Amino acid sequence: MKGVSYLIDEQNRKKAVVIEMATLERYSRELEDFLAGLIAESRKDDEKIPLEKVITNLKRT
Repeated sequence: MKGVSYLIDEQNRKKAVVIEMATLERYSRELEDFLAGLIAESRKDDEKIPLEKVITNLKRT
């Protein structure tokens, strides 16, 4: 993909990605969706709090 480069290690394995700002701006909506997915995946094992408890806590503050 134009505007995307990979940094590789000694064994030619991709280790990082560099994305040009113009490319980021062109695909900003897709990038937002991708990052939201990464965040959701990283939080999948977090403690779950019932909605009712969240609402109650919000009303207290």
